[in-house]
Amino acid sequence: MAVLWLDEISAGDLEKVGGKGASLGELTGAGLPVPPGFVVTAGTYRSFIEEAEIDEELFAAVDVDVDDSAALADAADRAQELILETPFPDDLREEILESYREVGDGEAFVAVRSSATAEDLPDASFAGQQETFLNVTEEDLLDRVRECWASLFTQRAIYYRQEQGFDHSAVNIAVVVQQMVDAEKSGVMFTSHPSTGDPTMIIEAAWGLGEAVVSGAVSPDNYVIDREDRSMDVTIAEKKVMHEKDEETGQTVERDVPEDKRTQRVVSDDEIDDLMDLGERVEDHYDEPQDVEWAIVDEDVYMLQSRPITTIDESGDAAEAASGGDASKGLTDGSGVQAAESGGGAADASSSGDVLVDGLGSSPGTVSGPARIVTKLDDLAKVGEGDIIVTEMTMPDMVPAMKRASGIITDEGGMTSHAAIVSRELGVPAIVGTTNATTVLEDGQVVTLDGEKGSVLEGTTVEPDEETEPVEEVRPQSPVKPMTATEVKVNVSIPEAAERAAATGADGVGLLRTEHMILSLNQTPANYIEENGEDAYIKELVEGIRGVADEFYPRPVRVRTLDAPTDEFRQLEGGDDEPNEHNPMLGYRGIRRSLDRPDVFAHELEAFRRLYEMGYDNVEIMFPLVNDAEDVLQAKELMKEAGIDPEKRRWGAMIETPASALSVEGMAEAGIDFASFGTNDLTQYTLAVDRNNENVADRFDELHPAVLRLIGNVIETCREHDVDTSICGQAGSKPEMARFLVNEGISSISANIDAVRDVQHEVKRVEQKLLLDSVR
Repeated sequence: MAVLWLDEISAGDLEKVGGKGASLGELTGAGLPVPPGFVVTAGTYRSFIEEAEIDEELFAAVDVDVDDSAALADAADRAQELILETPFPDDLREEILESYREVGDGEAFVAVRSSATAEDLPDASFAGQQETFLNVTEEDLLDRVRECWASLFTQRAIYYRQEQGFDHSAVNIAVVVQQMVDAEKSGVMFTSHPSTGDPTMIIEAAWGLGEAVVSGAVSPDNYVIDREDRSMDVTIAEKKVMHEKDEETGQTVERDVPEDKRTQRVVSDDEIDDLMDLGERVEDHYDEPQDVEWAIVDEDVYMLQSRPITTIDESGDAAEAASGGDASKGLTDGSGVQAAESGGGAADASSSGDVLVDGLGSSPGTVSGPARIVTKLDDLAKVGEGDIIVTEMTMPDMVPAMKRASGIITDEGGMTSHAAIVSRELGVPAIVGTTNATTVLEDGQVVTLDGEKGSVLEGTTVEPDEETEPVEEVRPQSPVKPMTATEVKVNVSIPEAAERAAATGADGVGLLRTEHMILSLNQTPANYIEENGEDAYIKELVEGIRGVADEFYPRPVRVRTLDAPTDEFRQLEGGDDEPNEHNPMLGYRGIRRSLDRPDVFAHELEAFRRLYEMGYDNVEIMFPLVNDAEDVLQAKELMKEAGIDPEKRRWGAMIETPASALSVEGMAEAGIDFASFGTNDLTQYTLAVDRNNENVADRFDELHPAVLRLIGNVIETCREHDVDTSICGQAGSKPEMARFLVNEGISSISANIDAVRDVQHEVKRVEQKLLLDSVR
């Protein structure tokens, strides 16, 4: 049979129904209040892939190096595609639908939850690795079942299994289909302390469906109860949002909590007693501490899930450390002093810095490191070793980054949120529910995270375990970068310089030149593509840009599309067909070549599309040598054809000719996000001075009044149209130019690597003078 009902299932059926299904069946058999439902068995999934003959290709597809983000993404895409595009056999389709019609009134809203056969085991928590769908009806049920199967092969699931040592081919997946409970209030309960195992029950509660608590979307109320005398410490949180079913569409939606309920206590003392009674029954039944999801409707308590707590420290050290915890902050959470991974250090209990933010200490340990503000959840492989992730809330997609990080800080969530659970399992110090860390802390700011006290301190109060060598001579000697309103970025000519450039503390990359990546192939693009194929060419660009984007993430990296003159291309293999131009600087280069050869340009744009797909949202596209809005509109159309949304991605144009400076208003109306000055070309075209001609080299002056007037006018026009302005030409490294640009109101200055710190100080001086002048 493809389906087993919950009342037919016990803990011994783990291999058939997975951890979640076995737990729900066991709870149902024990007479605990579990909503009715059934399980599409793991054997059904296995039969599905074997009878369709996709099993061998499926497991071969995911046999990749999970630290290779591109390979991991390709593997996940292919594996999910194989499952989602394989149709259901008719007999299986009918059996699942017939079972659904027996739930509730035959038209019930159901929850469809993945239940992997290796999840929720005593030594590993998969913590949301597979999919859950709420408020599903018959129309979408089969698609949701298949999507649950496919979710066994998301990037995060593949990564996690490999890291935990699970054989992909040995893990099956069942799907639980269970009647929805329209919860008025819900949450999670630890029947014993999640780190020490002490007889302390922790309950977290919020309004509406429990997904808001489990995901960390809301900071829940926190109830810490002594199981011996039931004395209780209560922390009432401000609950800003709730998840509930939309009555019109049946979909789960996030809504604002009414003002009068935001700071109202969610569960009463009587409800706490009911929950504790159920919690003790569950723990007695399983004979080990449990992590329970619960919901309350019309004063009736339902148990939605129970799994063993996997994070209890058996060494005894945790209990000693926890004895000094602050119950009102959710208790300390375990193993006390802990050495950080690379970038952090051994904890010192006498940390003494100013407290910047505080929250619930959800995973123990004390570490220092640079804060990395993460505002999007597609940031795998982008947080460096030793960084401290600061985000609104974590999601399962972030697990690889969380593993590399030395600490986690979230605005939302409680002791049972995804961030708290996974951080404890990974042994990464964490603080949740700060409410404001993402707005108070600054990207790159060095902080100390105390995962026991729940506080974030300013500066470094933890000595590194090992001395780290600076990256060459460019790393700032002063530990604190000058804080400026005008961003100071860095120019990067070759990807190999990325580490050195990042060590300057720059706010991002104002110019990354693609032509150096292409010229290093020693073949023209057309010749390289002919000999090696389009994909090889695209991958060269992806890897080159990716190396810099990784090094700087989440700081922006502005990548200029190809701008090599014909005389440079003529020196490459395949360059015989290049035009023989009298003055290549005025010829077939920049956006002119790209628009004339859209077939070749499409490969550059495909590289950007792949980078965005891989999650590199810090990459920005910059078009060189544009003259007017028509150039911009044509490039914009080619972006769309390549699958890049110009409204979603940041892109802009170089201002390198007097024509572009005088036409910038039209470009702004065409949709550019930024305009960046290339002062080398702008100067030579404005002054009619060939920058490569030694006979007139003494007349080349980026500070010429005519050049400065063009720059000033562009900045003024762009400010009127809310378009950022920047400079990436060499002149940005000159103090005189920096002073002029800051006074004019430029958004950012990009300097050469060795000049970044000097420009930062110059910008700070100018900004302070402007500030003083304004108040005198």
